[in-house]
Amino acid sequence: MIQDQIKQVIRDVPDFPKPGIIFKDITPILKNPALCHEITKALAQQLVNLQIDVVAGIESRGFLFGLALAQQLGVPFVPIRKAGKLPYKTIQQSYDLEYGSATLEVHEDAFGLDQKVLIHDDLLATGGTVVAASALVQKLGAQVAGYSFLINLDFLNGKERLKTFSEHIFSLADY
Repeated sequence: MIQDQIKQVIRDVPDFPKPGIIFKDITPILKNPALCHEITKALAQQLVNLQIDVVAGIESRGFLFGLALAQQLGVPFVPIRKAGKLPYKTIQQSYDLEYGSATLEVHEDAFGLDQKVLIHDDLLATGGTVVAASALVQKLGAQVAGYSFLINLDFLNGKERLKTFSEHIFSLADY
């Protein structure tokens, strides 16, 4: 089962990025091309009944499987980045983190009107970053078709914050 394979490879890093946090590090997965391929297939299989026009990946770990997933689905990929990282005209959305605040940006021409956007990231925690990404999608007149994550930290209830945008929330490994 893909969940067991992911959990065997994920590395826990205590006290990162601050004391008391146990960071779920997906970088060991990237050393295993066969597992990466299986993850991409499993992500795509979860989405088989969803209409998706675009996959948007959140910086930076959301780019890793987000692009592969978009290719698997045969749709474009759009990066959602931290402020100041995109070269063209952008729109912004600021949000609060557990340890501060941040701003996300996307190109102003990233999504077409009423396009159905799948938002992908490596991990869902409290949902703040993903809610900001969802707001960017909506600001451009597109719709959030759903969400895709490698990992969901279920005990932080991030899914509840996302349900206002879409009920379609998928993850491969839940903690």
